Amino acid sequence: MGPVTGFDVAVIGLALLVVLTIALGVRIVPQGFVFTVERFGRYQRTLSAGLGLIVPYVERIGRRVNVMEQVLDVPSQEAFTRDNAGVRIDAVAFYQVLDPARASYEVSNLELALLTLTMTNIRTVVGSMDLDQLLSHRDEINEKLLRVMDAAASPWGVKVTRIEIKDILPPADLAGAMARQMKAEREKRASVLEAEGQRQAEILRAEGRKASVILEAEGRREAAFRDAEARERQAEAEARATAVISEAIARGDLAAANFLVAEKYVEAVRALATAPNQRVVVVPIEAAALTGTLGGIAEIVRGVFGEGSAPGRSGRPPAAGIPPRS
Repeated sequence: MGPVTGFDVAVIGLALLVVLTIALGVRIVPQGFVFTVERFGRYQRTLSAGLGLIVPYVERIGRRVNVMEQVLDVPSQEAFTRDNAGVRIDAVAFYQVLDPARASYEVSNLELALLTLTMTNIRTVVGSMDLDQLLSHRDEINEKLLRVMDAAASPWGVKVTRIEIKDILPPADLAGAMARQMKAEREKRASVLEAEGQRQAEILRAEGRKASVILEAEGRREAAFRDAEARERQAEAEARATAVISEAIARGDLAAANFLVAEKYVEAVRALATAPNQRVVVVPIEAAALTGTLGGIAEIVRGVFGEGSAPGRSGRPPAAGIPPRS
């Protein structure tokens, strides 16, 4: 092997230069990132994920931009509401770079700019709302912040996708007052519900009493109708009986008259005997007359059932102890 000449060194140096030039011209861009290419310090183009080529010594990689959706944690900060209530707010923002060139060259520090813009707009939105509205309308706050932030970050080639309020902490004394207010409100609701229940119960009881009175009145009316109907039928029966007896008397049959008199007599005696304030019954009639009347009744019974001969036609009841004539 001969000695190394200057030509050999030049060839080796040229080969190394070629390899170095190729190495400088080839760039591997990871997924989720893009590289900006600068030529003599000026933006030229953007290399997407995969294998990229640049002109060595003339072009170089400027910025490595993350185009995935990123999370920006907003530090806790204190803000004042429209009614001068101080609250501490924690938030988080989500954004994505849509234009790598503008995000790289329109703003010097994109993350710091977005963070400052978010904090400023949170204070602005909180200052335009009352405390009660702030605590109960988080969706409205998120919507307002997202609209303002997206419009502000649009010139930087950034899309703000979401802004979420993680927590809203009022001062301790204000939180205690709100807890007492909530307790009083719940007790008020409980009292109102209890009073409403009692009112409804009273209404139902009154309706029940009303229905009971109506049913009782209807029962009395029905009973009165039935009593009137019974009295009417009884009167009709007595009228028919009186008519039959009158016809019998007109034909000369005085046994029917004796039967009517005896029936009324027995009913009068029964009424006297069953009176609640009467225990002794004095019958102011002769025993012979009573016996004659009973004998007349017995004669009527025998005439009806065919025992013995028929009663006489003279119309005089038989005397007591005297058998009827055959």
